[in-house]
Amino acid sequence: MISMMDDKGYHIVDQPITVKGEGLALNGLLGIPPTAVGVVVFAHGSGSGRFSPRNNFAARHLQQGRVATLLIDLLTPHEAEDRSKVFDIDLLADRVLLAKAWLEQDARTKGLGIGFFGASTGAGAALQAAARDPSSVRAVVARGGRPDLAEPYLPSVTTPTLLIVGGDDEPVIEMNRAAYGLLACPKRLVIVPGASHLFEEPGTLEEVAEQSLSWFQQHFRPATQEGTGAQTKERLR
Repeated sequence: MISMMDDKGYHIVDQPITVKGEGLALNGLLGIPPTAVGVVVFAHGSGSGRFSPRNNFAARHLQQGRVATLLIDLLTPHEAEDRSKVFDIDLLADRVLLAKAWLEQDARTKGLGIGFFGASTGAGAALQAAARDPSSVRAVVARGGRPDLAEPYLPSVTTPTLLIVGGDDEPVIEMNRAAYGLLACPKRLVIVPGASHLFEEPGTLEEVAEQSLSWFQQHFRPATQEGTGAQTKERLR
């Protein structure tokens, strides 16, 4: 277990879990802060997994904002050695939906709204999963994402979606702008000045974490407040 203390003095423990289904077992880390308002599944990119330092950084920030997190390996160790699996968006989306179904059944997270956080290729998987089964899914965030990998599904996405791209990541900026045009859901595109694809520059990953937390908190609200038809304002900077 991994333990941390949030800014209110609460101890948050990342609990090792295993999501089983379809003849496989996926390892994950579930972190639940007190009075959680929702839970976010992390869809990692480029063969990364539950120990991804960037996604763990974002997860810590979300937990401090009362958002639970599930960092999970979408591929088994054997599958991760096959580079073709890393770009198999259909397979990765299947695994995101498997994790979603697990959260909907587990006593610790049952009843919570669900969010998807996708990085790189994981963004394509998160968006495809949201299009295929939007039930319980309240928001999607893509960091340095490849939403183009889910292009056929983008017009069908109804879940509010935030696209975050580094200002120096030119090819990916254009991919996200094109994807933004295809999305018909409440949406926002944020370009972080001076950031590269991996957001390694000082302060840029913090900006990603803060933007993500704000987006999830905005959309993790009681169902009685939903369905008003209000559209999220487009933001480009």
